[in-house]
Order: sequence, then C-alpha cells, then structure tokens
Amino acid sequence: MKTHQREILIYYSPDSSSHRKTVAHAQSVVPHVRTFPFGQTPSTGASWQSILKSIGRHPKDLLNKAHPYYQDHIRGREFSRENWIKVLRFNPEILKAPIAIRGTRAILCENPTDIYKLVEPAPVVT
Repeated sequence: MKTHQREILIYYSPDSSSHRKTVAHAQSVVPHVRTFPFGQTPSTGASWQSILKSIGRHPKDLLNKAHPYYQDHIRGREFSRENWIKVLRFNPEILKAPIAIRGTRAILCENPTDIYKLVEPAPVVT
C-alpha cells in the first residue's frame, strides 16, 4: 500500500479518544489526512501483507490481546502468517492501535505522538 508523500492515511477507531488524538496530530503534520474506521480497513490479503512489510512486524503484534474477541477465539492458538492476516482482514476491530501510512512507510501508532515518526527521515539501509 502506498500513499502520496504529502498525505497520511490512517486506519483507526473513531470511538477511541487516543485514536482521534493520533488523527489530530497527523492533521498538524500534513495538509491531507485520509481516515478510515477499522471497519473500512484494507480488505485484501495483499494490502495487509504490504502494510505488515512496511511496519516490519508480525500480524499478531498488531492485535489487542485484551479484546473480548481475541480472548474468546484467538488466545492460545497459533496460526500461519497467512491465517494471521485473515484474522486482521476479517476482525479489524481487534487492532490495538491506529495504523498510519505515508508514502511507502507505515507505522503502528501505539501513542498519538508516534505519528511524528512518519515525518522523520526514513532510516538509510545499507
């Protein structure tokens, strides 16, 4: 998944004040912010794979382990990477934090100010 460098795309829960603060911080950084509630998150496995590659984390790391759905249906189980992606695709409400995308970079915003990591220059890989 890729966005324009002057735009930030955020997947978030509009019911969470912390998530709304993340959006507010993003709006102070760039003039164009597109927001999508968790129910409107990427619907394809390829989109999720792209996001996970940009974030550099395992799909399970993005889940709120205290969420009732996680506790009732996922806790204690192990899945293949593809099946973890299916869990994300079909249950985006159990994401633990907003996901922000700018250009080819994506981050999990566990704190509202994490959005500023998208403003910092990307680390140089040698």
